[in-house]
Amino acid sequence: MQVQEDNAVYDEINITPMLDLAYVLLVMFIILTTASVQGIKVNLPKASNAPSLAKPSTRAITIAENGQMYLDSFPVTLAELENMLRQHKAVNPEFPVIVKGDAGIQYGKVVDVLDLLGRLEITQLGLVTQRVVR
Repeated sequence: MQVQEDNAVYDEINITPMLDLAYVLLVMFIILTTASVQGIKVNLPKASNAPSLAKPSTRAITIAENGQMYLDSFPVTLAELENMLRQHKAVNPEFPVIVKGDAGIQYGKVVDVLDLLGRLEITQLGLVTQRVVR
C-alpha cells in the first residue's frame, strides 16, 4: 500500500472564486454609478399654494361602447362637440386632440369625429390604441 504525501506541489491555481468576486464587484459598480448620476442639481423655486390657472391644452374625445361621446369627461352630442371645439380653437388654434374609440363601437362614429376635426382644421390629432403584448 502506497501513501501519498501531503507536500505535493500544485501547478494550477483555481481562479473561479476570484472571477466570481470580480463579476459581483463589476455589477455593483455599474448599479451604483448609474444610480448616482441624476443630472445637475439646481435650487428650484417654490410655488405658491394658489391653484394653477393653466389647464391642460390637450383635449380628449372618447367614444364609449354604447356610442356616447365625451369631451374630456363630459358627455356631449356631435353638435355640442363641434361648438366646444370651435371655442377651444378660438382660444388656442394649435391645441392637440386625441380620439379614444372603444373597440366595440361602429366605425362610422369615429369617422364622424374625424370628419368634424377635419372641418375645424384641427391638425394636431392622435388616435389612442392599446399596445398588444406578445
